[in-house]
Amino acid sequence: MTKKTIGRIEKIDFPEFELLDIESKVDTGAYTSAIHTHKIEETTINGEKFINFTLLDPEHIQYNEKEFSTKNYHKRIIKSSNGTSEERFAIQTTVTLFNETHNIELTLSERSDMKYPILLGRKFLTKKFIVDTSQKNNSFKSK
Repeated sequence: MTKKTIGRIEKIDFPEFELLDIESKVDTGAYTSAIHTHKIEETTINGEKFINFTLLDPEHIQYNEKEFSTKNYHKRIIKSSNGTSEERFAIQTTVTLFNETHNIELTLSERSDMKYPILLGRKFLTKKFIVDTSQKNNSFKSK
């Protein structure tokens, strides 16, 4: 597989969540990828655990109040850039870049104080992409 060059910012699609052209920050310093989640709730239905979550938040232009639910999740300890650790829910989904669909693990995170709702980390980037920080939106330009 030939590695594609992505920039420091990329507009990406999440087909499962019906989110298109969502700006994301490419962060080679972060190991995991994250998505801004407005509400997260863990529930038990008939003995099975689920998480319910709403992506983005009311201030985001593509916020649609749609609630998602999955039983395919796990908890992961994430160490932030300031050195503190926190437990987050992590889910599997797909993301589309350069008209190709890739599997991705995303931690659900409250990112309202961040400029970009999506963070793409090394675990996702490795062996697929080369990062050129002088560029941006290469995937979006290829549509």
